[in-house]
Amino acid sequence: MKQIIVITDGCSNVGISPVHAAAQALERGIAVNVIGVVQDDEIGARGEAEIHDIAQAGGGLSRVVTARNLAHTMQMMTRQTVAATIQGVVRKQLQAIMGSPDGSIAALPPDQRAQVVRTVDDLTETAPLKVALLIDTSASMKPKIEAVREAAYDLMLSLRARQGKSELAVLHFPGNNSNAVQLEVAWTSDLAKLDKIFYKLNMKGTTPTGPALLETIGYMDGETALWGDYVV
Repeated sequence: MKQIIVITDGCSNVGISPVHAAAQALERGIAVNVIGVVQDDEIGARGEAEIHDIAQAGGGLSRVVTARNLAHTMQMMTRQTVAATIQGVVRKQLQAIMGSPDGSIAALPPDQRAQVVRTVDDLTETAPLKVALLIDTSASMKPKIEAVREAAYDLMLSLRARQGKSELAVLHFPGNNSNAVQLEVAWTSDLAKLDKIFYKLNMKGTTPTGPALLETIGYMDGETALWGDYVV
């Protein structure tokens, strides 16, 4: 299973719509979750609407949170999206087996219903998982980058606690030079690699959320080779 978690505090302003990009991710089986890291009213109504629309198009979840709540939110969204993905697969199987239009487990006998629920719970912990953490590093995010670093570290801890193989990649946008996105940490389960990169990020520039999502999708599908200055 594959997920993208976008962390941003504002509206995209360069390139393709991030909503369209998220829809392309969903078509490829990649869920897109979006977290808006805000202080009071700084993000504005347009930014909140965009955050919701990106996640909805990408089959994921959206939350607007303070920096203090970021780590818990990332872990919760990851787990819930994994469970939702597995439930969708189970639902399709039930549709085929039972001929039920919605694949609901409600029509099952109680013992079979409980077995399905246990299976979903087990797969949530054991299914292989890749999470691409896509971080907005525009200038307004600079005061929040320490919270992002801590949240990424906590997310890696939670992924390592799963029974199944879990890997995390860290990317940021805008990228250096003319790139929409920059790869900072390639797929890894090594916590030490995360500590080395957050202090080197150059916080400036525009917010090309849509193009960054497209490049991240290509990277997750093995179609795009991304190189970063600080990849370790």
